[in-house]
Amino acid sequence: MPGTPPARRTVLRAAALAPAVGLGLTACSSGDGGSNRSAPTAPVDLGKADDVKVGASKLYTDHNVVVSRIADDEYTAYSTICTHARCPIEKLEGRKLICQCHGSQFDATNGKVLKEPAVKPLPELPVKVENGKIIAGPEA
Repeated sequence: MPGTPPARRTVLRAAALAPAVGLGLTACSSGDGGSNRSAPTAPVDLGKADDVKVGASKLYTDHNVVVSRIADDEYTAYSTICTHARCPIEKLEGRKLICQCHGSQFDATNGKVLKEPAVKPLPELPVKVENGKIIAGPEA
């Protein structure tokens, strides 16, 4: 706009860009509404051990844990806080965990990275079955 003072031009340009910046920040947010971004710090009861079938995995989003049943009496558990940007992972397809924030993928049975941008595996959590229930987390 010819004759418009630079200050006004700057204000108008900033006002025009503000919605785009907001969309960019939303796209990079976790989308988790501020939910818990940490793995259990104490043992948590995840429910019936029989809820996880042999050869399957189950995602416990309320506790940020995935449990896999390797054999009849063998379980593994991993934190589901993505090692890339600390987003809670909320999607499990078969044995593949998929982080909705940036697309990192992990193997639910061993925590290994299947797809970057994450490069560090998920931390393993102690897990045991007690009285027919899965208990996971430190000191489990």
